[in-house]
Amino acid sequence: MDSSPDGPAPLEPVDESWERALVVVAHPDDVEFGTAAAVARWTDQGKTVVYCMVTSGEAGIDALPPEECRMVRVAEQIESARIVGVDTVDFLGLPDGVLEYGVALRHAITGVVRLHRPEVIITNNFRETWGGSAPNQPDHMAVGRAALNSAGDAGNRWVFSDQLIEGVEPWGGVKQVWAAGSPDATHAVDTTDTFDRGVESLAAHRAYIEGLGWENFDPAEFLEGVSRPTGGRLGTTHAASFEVFSLQWGQ
Repeated sequence: MDSSPDGPAPLEPVDESWERALVVVAHPDDVEFGTAAAVARWTDQGKTVVYCMVTSGEAGIDALPPEECRMVRVAEQIESARIVGVDTVDFLGLPDGVLEYGVALRHAITGVVRLHRPEVIITNNFRETWGGSAPNQPDHMAVGRAALNSAGDAGNRWVFSDQLIEGVEPWGGVKQVWAAGSPDATHAVDTTDTFDRGVESLAAHRAYIEGLGWENFDPAEFLEGVSRPTGGRLGTTHAASFEVFSLQWGQ
């Protein structure tokens, strides 16, 4: 993101003229570290938002064996989604921590896109860093890239044609893919009115947060540290940022 001597460039509002979105992320909690308040805004508008967790986060808590951790994190994610108005959470069950970008991952995500037929796919930042020298996590990068590619894959009946059974059809209706929290973000959405529900949604991941060992972690303080600077660039109090990829020619 280019910046002026006076600070980072302003952000443009995202296009909210859609009715169905699919959120595709690597782990339970990935949505809640910045995007859940935006999801609450959209479900309040009557839009349909579906979550897809590529893994179940079973490698995320050092003190819990993977199978026990899986059950805990799935339950926390379902409750977290409920808080922001999301009723459907798909878990693909791929292995946590060792995801690889490639055909197999594209295949798995494309199947979900064809099932739910979204107009917008929302994923996480898949750049090498979060900005500066803070490295991104490999699962995030793999899933984000595959989610972007799946938008095109889903519409091509000759790609992953094994999925086209029992009424499943190609879906070429994805207009945009949004990568949340990207250092190259150019757009954002106002989350001022739903910020508190975003905080509640993150706090629902209690076992995961405790397992990280972050002493005195405050979900509201953490989220404010991201949403207020972003809101300043949008001209609001709180906001969530996105790098926007258009799949429509000329846009």
